[in-house]
Amino acid sequence: MLGVVAACVWANSVAIIMDEAAHNNEEIFVYMGGDQVVPNDVRRVRIDKSVKIIPRRAFEFRRRLIYVEFHDGIEIIGEMAFGSCTSLRSVKLLGVKIVKAEAFNNCTQLMDVDGNKLETIEDGAFKYCTSLRTIKMPCVRNIRNYAFGRCRQLTDLDLPDGLETIEQSAFQYCQYLKRIAIPLGCMIAYNIFSNCPKLTTVDLVGGIHNTIASLHLESWRNEMKGEINRINQVLPTSTGGKTAVIQQWMNSVIRRLNHCKAEHKALLKEATTLLELALWKAKIGEKEEILGEVKAKRVKMDIQSERNERRVTSGANIVIKNVLPFLELV
Repeated sequence: MLGVVAACVWANSVAIIMDEAAHNNEEIFVYMGGDQVVPNDVRRVRIDKSVKIIPRRAFEFRRRLIYVEFHDGIEIIGEMAFGSCTSLRSVKLLGVKIVKAEAFNNCTQLMDVDGNKLETIEDGAFKYCTSLRTIKMPCVRNIRNYAFGRCRQLTDLDLPDGLETIEQSAFQYCQYLKRIAIPLGCMIAYNIFSNCPKLTTVDLVGGIHNTIASLHLESWRNEMKGEINRINQVLPTSTGGKTAVIQQWMNSVIRRLNHCKAEHKALLKEATTLLELALWKAKIGEKEEILGEVKAKRVKMDIQSERNERRVTSGANIVIKNVLPFLELV
């Protein structure tokens, strides 16, 4: 009995080794673009350096395709270019800036997407990528309708500070999405997180945290931190649409932040005036006698010129120019 088991294990090991060897020696298809026909049974592809745009439907329904080697000169992936490539598991979009509509639609085994230069992801580009777990897109600015719809294995999403818009239903039915990181100024459309029942955590990215840390009063800083954290207390128990809750919260954060910034600016202006007056006063005693002697000669002096002179001699000009700007908010 043990001999039979050992023989089966040995046979399986040999099969795995032979399969790996076959893959390693497998010929790579070089894609030249244009009217070139891609074989239906293609498994491994290298995009030629001459290709700058992957045309519409170039690799659609190549269900055995498991590997594509992109180069950094490719800027656009055309519509449905890799649609229903159901064996494709990972893509590294080195120089790609635009992924057109449904470019990777229904790539059901696609798990990882690395798009370091991606700027625009069009309608349904990764729709029905039901195995997608991670996507890197640190430069993305626009995410169109249903771009990641039904990516049900997506759990954690980091969106960059430069993101401008997320359009309708972009992440609809991402059923296991738990956390998103999003910039405060991003415009989010209706229903982008509908049917995302596990979404409970929202983090803000960008310079807002530095701005809050620079606020003059501790009460303002605490108020802003409390408002930012409020979403993670409300969202887990929200029974309505999560998108609407997030939209209302973002608007509230923006209003409070603008109020605190205005108060900070007013306080800084008052402090500037008081500092200038204090420095002038320190020098008045020293110059009182001299000013008395020349008073008659300076009656007609322009008031602004006199003020500028006093700012220089008192040191206020140096302090205000070189110190106070550090207290301004970004």
